Amino acid sequence: MRQEVSPRAVLAARRQFFQQGLHDRPLAALLPEPILRSWKRCAERGLDNAALPRLEPLTAHELSAIAERHERLRRLCRPEVESLYADAMQTGCVVILTDAEGMILDALGNADFAARAAQVALRPGVLWGESSTGTNAVGTALVEGRPIAVHGGEHYYDPHAILSCSAAPILDPYGHTVGALDMSGPAAVDHRHALGLVRLAVEQIEHRFFDEGFSDRRVLRLQADRALLGTSREGVLVFEDDRLVAANRAGLGLVGADWSALGEKRAGELLERLPGSDGDTHALRQPGGRTLFGRFEGARARPQPTPRPRAPREEGPLLGAEERAALGRAVRMVAADVPVLIRGETGTGKEMAAREIHRQSARAGGPFVAVNCAAIPETLIESELFGYEDGAFTGARRQGRRGLLREADGGILFLDEIGDMPLALQSRLLRVLQEREVAPLGGGRPVKIDVALLCATHRDLRLLVEAGSFRQDLYFRIAHYTVELPPLRRLPDRAGIVRALWGRLVADERLTLSEGCEARLAAYDWPGNFRQLAGTLKALAALADPFRPVGEDMLPPDILAAPAASPPVGTLDALTVEAMRQAVEACGGNVSQAARRLGVNRSTLYRRLFHA
Repeated sequence: MRQEVSPRAVLAARRQFFQQGLHDRPLAALLPEPILRSWKRCAERGLDNAALPRLEPLTAHELSAIAERHERLRRLCRPEVESLYADAMQTGCVVILTDAEGMILDALGNADFAARAAQVALRPGVLWGESSTGTNAVGTALVEGRPIAVHGGEHYYDPHAILSCSAAPILDPYGHTVGALDMSGPAAVDHRHALGLVRLAVEQIEHRFFDEGFSDRRVLRLQADRALLGTSREGVLVFEDDRLVAANRAGLGLVGADWSALGEKRAGELLERLPGSDGDTHALRQPGGRTLFGRFEGARARPQPTPRPRAPREEGPLLGAEERAALGRAVRMVAADVPVLIRGETGTGKEMAAREIHRQSARAGGPFVAVNCAAIPETLIESELFGYEDGAFTGARRQGRRGLLREADGGILFLDEIGDMPLALQSRLLRVLQEREVAPLGGGRPVKIDVALLCATHRDLRLLVEAGSFRQDLYFRIAHYTVELPPLRRLPDRAGIVRALWGRLVADERLTLSEGCEARLAAYDWPGNFRQLAGTLKALAALADPFRPVGEDMLPPDILAAPAASPPVGTLDALTVEAMRQAVEACGGNVSQAARRLGVNRSTLYRRLFHA
């Protein structure tokens, strides 16, 4: 159990450690031992706690390559990441998956906090190992080899004090650390539940490692509580020719062994009595006399029915006929070198739609480079897009960087959340679109590029133009053709969408949804749209048992609390906002004129449309 440390104690510890140079006994009363050990390691490396660490994010291609290398880890972790994501949306957190070095592979969660976290480089493609990023939950958990929480000022670097992070290392069946799972939020909020959620999620991930790759070996599943067999709380021991070759932490703990037992211990040394090979549950006994319950699976056990794969699954976004026709027209726009703007709420599948346009276009053989303008700090986005020459600025790579615009040469550049692009950068982008050449930072020679542009936003760019935060000339340059993606709550056949998405995400036909569960899912408003629905379905699939339809009792509390019947589509609020949008369109995007026509205050109209 982690000892509670008051902010005052942490401040006192920082003063003694960083200002007075007291690194020993007095601090033990103010800080948890793992934090103090980490501070000492960081100090020995000569890290400057008052500075922002110099971090070089991976390029889009480098991140894509490392994500592909860890695709199995990401696939095995996906249900838990998506499940935690639902909690993260409500509590102002982000969920982070890293590799064994602390490189962030995936980050999902509350958009507002994610934007703030990006300012301290808490985003995919950045290394959060302790040696580069100081004391932090991911890096320190990987070094210490145990779950750990790091709150506010317990972080080594001063700028990281805005974070409260909880992380746990992920071990494979052979005891090797393969990654870490982290939940991070604002330090001002109490996240005492986070470490428990992360530990439970890692337990489930490590249990899932045994679902594949051990069919030719004897897999012993055991627990002291018979009711916990078949759950992620069970112990797992894998034997080959009676010798222990793989395990999870729970299994080793139940038989009083550690990772050194792999390849050394035989079944008879770990248990006095073993179950039969019939696949049934039997009472077992340890050498010390403790009773356990277990059953063998795999080689020499009763054959288990194998999952029946579904028919080949349709790829691409789930769209109606009208939206598919719009995407088809967008493909023709790309061929004609006309930029396309995709509008839709967060989670409606804007990037998926952009990838579908790329797949159908004549540029399908070229690169698709995606850039989230809201996720990259303003200080880095210019160098990310345009690249830089050797020595262009402090911390620049010695060999320079090509930049994402040049990476997309011959293909498509997708600028997501372009409404968040800084004004100064908008003018540079406009020049690139007009002149078809890019000049890297540091005075490099302009380079000709051949790039088709797709942009996306959840905002109304016309309102941003009216407010002065988006350039009008850039808006007219990128919005010749707009694809509108409707939110999930406005689609008529939500039950059909639930069934279609379940079929895409769940390959095993033995796993199904009950009618009541499906009806509840179809009735829910889905503020996170397709992304939230997909995460919920993946979590339900992870909890499902073969041939037992998923019941309503397995749904998250927020869905159970929602009305059982679908609310009417044409609510007064929705109709009001739609009328406002139509008025703005009729006035050519002039918000002031539309407000006068509607008889409302301009700021009211702006607020209702901007936050709708």
